[in-house]
Amino acid sequence: MEVTRRGAMLTAGALALSGLPAAAQDGKVVKKGKIKQSVARWCFNKIPLPDLAKACAEMGMAGIDLLKPEEWKIAKDHGLVCTTGSIGAGNIANGLNDKKHHPTILKAMEENIPKAAAEGVPNVIVMFGNRVKDMADQEAIDNSIECLNRIKPIAEANNVTVVIEILNSKVDHKGYIGDNMPYCLKVVKPVNSPRVKILYDIYHAQIMEGDVIRTIRNEHAWIGHYHTGGNPGRGEIDDSQELNYVAITKAVLATGFTGYYAHEFIPKRPDPLKSLREAVALCDVDA
Repeated sequence: MEVTRRGAMLTAGALALSGLPAAAQDGKVVKKGKIKQSVARWCFNKIPLPDLAKACAEMGMAGIDLLKPEEWKIAKDHGLVCTTGSIGAGNIANGLNDKKHHPTILKAMEENIPKAAAEGVPNVIVMFGNRVKDMADQEAIDNSIECLNRIKPIAEANNVTVVIEILNSKVDHKGYIGDNMPYCLKVVKPVNSPRVKILYDIYHAQIMEGDVIRTIRNEHAWIGHYHTGGNPGRGEIDDSQELNYVAITKAVLATGFTGYYAHEFIPKRPDPLKSLREAVALCDVDA
């Protein structure tokens, strides 16, 4: 059905009343560029990667998140950065807390951190892992520190940051041990490296702890990367959910953060790129 002029005006008016920016349907979205935005590949995997990269470049985004090494060049060819490399260093369940996974993690880091440096990939990801039966938290923390202390010389030598993600264990990842900032900080602080940081996923943190802005203000020195997502439901970061991403993005910028801010929401609407454009416009805030 043809969209009428009156219908378009009503839609724009509704957006204005909701406080959400009315992002254009095409062309550049980023106008201020104070925060460097990217998007998690897996959330938009129905779109071929070259098409997604082209769309992100047209929007004025900085990059695409969680790409495998063989995909890094596609982002680069479109003038984008792979903002975090997914290098096969274990997985969500098999992470730093269990020594039996350390050989796999170390091998992936040794092979791929130099490649990341060569390709301009600033971060690579690893996980804290799922809880192990009869293993106390302190043992899991000690194991994680041991592994990261072996990784950090490689990361420091190559100026690539290893980020470890906080995930919720309440809704999405039952058994995940790194589900709260106190635990994450007990791992990262003793390693004490500028190249070992927390990936602060705002969606996951909101489910487990809330108090997002205070955490960002207090612990920003230990955070190397951010993920967004609407809660509840991990959908669009609009007025259908409980987080105020304008305020959160401003809080991130106020800490002096110069890294990447990656959208990791699963679009619920028929046009996923429209959802992404609106998210990018929403977070394109003044410092």
